[in-house]
Amino acid sequence: MARRAVIERKTKETDINLTVDLDGTGNAQIDTGIGFFDHMLHSFARHGFFDLTLKVTGDLYVDGHHTVEDTGIVLGQAIKQALGDKKGIKRYGSTMLPMDETLALCAIDLSGRPYLVFDVELTTDRVGYLDTELVKEFFYAISYSAGMNLHIKVLHGSNNHHIIEAIFKAFARALDEASAKDERIQDVLSTKGVVD
Repeated sequence: MARRAVIERKTKETDINLTVDLDGTGNAQIDTGIGFFDHMLHSFARHGFFDLTLKVTGDLYVDGHHTVEDTGIVLGQAIKQALGDKKGIKRYGSTMLPMDETLALCAIDLSGRPYLVFDVELTTDRVGYLDTELVKEFFYAISYSAGMNLHIKVLHGSNNHHIIEAIFKAFARALDEASAKDERIQDVLSTKGVVD
């Protein structure tokens, strides 16, 4: 059965159309209006082997906050929908990912219980046209709308572009592992009999 979701969300601040396939090959068509954010989402799709189509029209004349946060909300909703009842998935995923001088750690539990730990120090206000403080807002929105326990930590790094890109790639790889099917898991990986 296809693990695919289509989400449309329209508010006075953003208009978002998103399609995700968790069992894709990493193909992506992305346009958020924020070039560096597009680059990060392309990296997420490619390194997680997710097919992602995303079009966002946001109130960028205000700033990028609504565009980035609402994209996180919708992507989280899509991940949750695509996972369905979570039967047979590994549930947990973790990755330690190097990128030049940067080393990033991401760990995920698709428990249904949202929580974000974000231990990252960014030292510039912007990378390209992305406000760096919005990186945390993006992952917070994903964790809460997907029902995901998400830990992100940068062990070391100095270049903000590398730090953010390493985070997105590590998140992609950890999510790919956590959402992967394991034939040994006959129902859900929980002693409760449900993962929610």
